[in-house]
Amino acid sequence: MVIYDEKGEVLEEDCIYLGETTNNVAEYRALLLALEIAEKRGAEELQVFADSELVVNQMTGRYRVRNPILAQLHIQAMKRITTLKRFEMEHVPREENRRADRLANMAIDAACRKP
Repeated sequence: MVIYDEKGEVLEEDCIYLGETTNNVAEYRALLLALEIAEKRGAEELQVFADSELVVNQMTGRYRVRNPILAQLHIQAMKRITTLKRFEMEHVPREENRRADRLANMAIDAACRKP
């Protein structure tokens, strides 16, 4: 997860080793981490770019959340975004998300902090 300011400067980046899990769970966990950090920083507006079409479409209401594990994570994320004045989420190809992808690979290699 990488947080940028309005100018495109990196404010913060983080990765967490989650153990064996699905890509969609990892995407939701990254979103929750970003929402937590944004809240701590006092952000009122947040624009999220993610390379998971499923998570983006679930968070924007285009898809229903049927998986019970993802449903729990979705509920947590929706609760957090209600505190924001503006929230947008957009799908980007993995190639445009290289920095976050590098962090995800570090987490898979267990080079990041443990939860």
